[in-house]
Amino acid sequence: MTAEMGLARKRTSLRALGALAAAASWSVVFAGVAQPAAAADAQSQQWYLSAMQAEEMWKVTKGEGIKVAVIDTGVNPNTPTLKGQVLKGFDATGAAGDENDDYDGHGTNMAELIAGTGAGGGIKGLAPGAKIIPMRISDTEFQNKNSVNARDAEDAIRAAADSDAKIISMSFGGLYSTKGQRDAVKYAEQKGKLFFASVGNDGAGSNKQQYPAAYPQVVGVASADENGAVAEYSQSAGTADIAAPGQKIPYWCDNSFRSYCNGDGGTSSATAIASASAALVWSANPDWTANQVLNVLFDTAARDWKKGDRSAFLGHGLIRPSMNLLKGKGDPGDPDISPLTKKRTNAAPASPDPSAPPSSGPASPQPARNEGQKGGEGDEAVASGETTKASGDDGPPLGLILGGIAGVAVLGGVVFAVVRRRGTA
Repeated sequence: MTAEMGLARKRTSLRALGALAAAASWSVVFAGVAQPAAAADAQSQQWYLSAMQAEEMWKVTKGEGIKVAVIDTGVNPNTPTLKGQVLKGFDATGAAGDENDDYDGHGTNMAELIAGTGAGGGIKGLAPGAKIIPMRISDTEFQNKNSVNARDAEDAIRAAADSDAKIISMSFGGLYSTKGQRDAVKYAEQKGKLFFASVGNDGAGSNKQQYPAAYPQVVGVASADENGAVAEYSQSAGTADIAAPGQKIPYWCDNSFRSYCNGDGGTSSATAIASASAALVWSANPDWTANQVLNVLFDTAARDWKKGDRSAFLGHGLIRPSMNLLKGKGDPGDPDISPLTKKRTNAAPASPDPSAPPSSGPASPQPARNEGQKGGEGDEAVASGETTKASGDDGPPLGLILGGIAGVAVLGGVVFAVVRRRGTA
């Protein structure tokens, strides 16, 4: 487990940076942090389901017809709540095992938050009618123990782009960018995918941009607690586009999948919940493009600033899919114009041969890229700086880090504090 992930799974002091006008308040307090929770109790910890009006939304849609590619540590398809929910995916690590061998439990947790059925008392996803396509990549700890494919992240993104998934959810991030990863992200956009990634959980530290959330074509997700307060560790480096619940959300204690723990899901969980929100809206509006789904999510987000402006902490505001599903609100806008870049997304493929299968063979251990060595295609290893999201600055890959904490609230007709930003998981 990485240090950042460990931080994400601890309770930290939170600070409300702002608040929306409150029509109602919700302050469910759960006792105990990082203590085992029986599977039967997991759903009682999912405070955001009622706050987001999940039961009412499920009368309209549960996300049927939508597939979500989860780029993470793998997804265990045999937990009670994921049985029948996981489709064939892709293992980009080049290490032993496959996409169903979750070496940490993190990827399975993200998949459950998106599409878990709740069977056996396990986590119930916000879009339980959706299906999961797992894409396994390596985190820093896994890289330190195994010989892995040094380009696993970009290979997984391309595989997700070529899959039947409409949505890509990546609760992962690193401080470095590469040409290969950047081109893979552009390729995913051109294939019509809606790509969510966590902004990172080092807001109280270096607060540097993390990739892939920092790419202009990716929706950076921040995280909030049940009071709408943003965690100090949720990053605000100009990459947050929207915020979703991320605090006090149960997670698998480890990859034995015996019990859930209580704690902070951080921007990892927020990213999964944002992806599930998009799945609900897209399922109810199957003829829309990714641009239109995202336009509506931005348009209906809760905020107390001018529409169209972005908060460094919350992006366009707190995600509220219920505004579209239950009230019919939200302007889908031009189907071909990205609300992120304001450019057309139906351009030519980013790769001269996008149909070529991703390279998944093992390479030198990924940690070598942390030492300032050159990456592929002539890129030099350059850490991300403090530039804005649209700047396009980049440098080569670094070990990816699981993300966890970050705060921002969002929910259905309720209110929450407007604050800040995102994390990677």
